[in-house]
Amino acid sequence: MAGHSKWAQIKRKKAANDLKRGKVISKYLRAIAAAARAGGSADPAANVQLRNLIEAAKMDDVPNDNIERLLKRLQGGDDEGSSYEEVVYEGYAPGGVAVLVYALTDNRNRTASEVRHVFSKHGGSLGASGAVAWQFDRRGYIWLEPNTEAAQEAAIELGALDLQESEEGLEIYTDPQEVYTIAGGLKERGFKPEDVEITMIPQNTMALPQEDAEKVLRMIEALEDLDDTQNVYSNLNLENVTVEA
Repeated sequence: MAGHSKWAQIKRKKAANDLKRGKVISKYLRAIAAAARAGGSADPAANVQLRNLIEAAKMDDVPNDNIERLLKRLQGGDDEGSSYEEVVYEGYAPGGVAVLVYALTDNRNRTASEVRHVFSKHGGSLGASGAVAWQFDRRGYIWLEPNTEAAQEAAIELGALDLQESEEGLEIYTDPQEVYTIAGGLKERGFKPEDVEITMIPQNTMALPQEDAEKVLRMIEALEDLDDTQNVYSNLNLENVTVEA
């Protein structure tokens, strides 16, 4: 996976999240409720998708009290999340950058209209199902600081699929179902993962000039701002792009 670093993307996402905590928390809680329904259980021990989402929410600083209150409601028979379904939109941003949008919606027509409007407004084009998804692989991702030989050895022993070293830290790629187990193992060995998630990694990235990259980022941010959007992935290479927090 050399050259496929997500670190610039992570920095950008974290900066955006710090400014939009309320919306981020709301989106996680909606996703947790939907995962409980889809998995047939509000018990994290019996629902892998739910357990992974809860771990992701905690890593992104969603308060434990919010999560626990929601789980109690769901375990008590609350049908919150029952009307939501996951939909995926695929298309291209300016410059031919591939974009995947994952959303949870209770109204497919409304969400499709909003996503289509953002693509059009920012000079992109919404495509059919399968248009760009083939360019991405689903992976678990862990960001660890600092990058040390001991951290690399621990990650390999715990089952990491691939490692990528950088001056800032160590990127660890895993099987999606193993990412939180591996992150937990790293914590037990004294390491402190800064970011843990299940994500879509582009097989190849696209580098654009600063001005063109900024246009793509504005489109991605507009997509992320939609209430129904859960995650936006692209193959834009940000390593040499200056991103304002």
